Amino acid sequence: MEKIAVYPGTFDPLTNGHVSLVKRGLRIFDTIILAIAYNSPKKTLFSLKERVSLAKEVFKNEPKVKVESFEGLLMDYVNKKKAVAILRGLRAVSDFEYEFQMALMNRKLSPEVQTVFLMTDYKWLYISSTIIKEVASLGGNVEGLVPKSIEKALKAKYAKI
Repeated sequence: MEKIAVYPGTFDPLTNGHVSLVKRGLRIFDTIILAIAYNSPKKTLFSLKERVSLAKEVFKNEPKVKVESFEGLLMDYVNKKKAVAILRGLRAVSDFEYEFQMALMNRKLSPEVQTVFLMTDYKWLYISSTIIKEVASLGGNVEGLVPKSIEKALKAKYAKI
């Protein structure tokens, strides 16, 4: 049976930390679905269509990564995709408390689906999509922190604002 993991998030924007987590996750799972959330309480810079398109560009040469959007309850989507796990990244202890609560709720909803936490690589410990957007919005250099296509998209987006 194919081991599929769903890696959910807003990915606004996708960072090298996210990319690293996907690549490391592929050592454990046969397929990873990067599931981009439609309904998020976060105000996004990029539209859902843009986020999906940008992520597909980043992973275009990785056949084991699928990029999709989803709406509604994550566990409904995970079960529909016949995934065995949810993949989540942890940067700091503060991430753990929230992620632990979500994992327990998801287990309550679908006990057969596991949540797998991977620690971020130390070089990505300090970055988040929020920090990337803040730096880029002020004209700062985010080179090396996001894939080249994302860096280009950020520059274009903030040039319009």
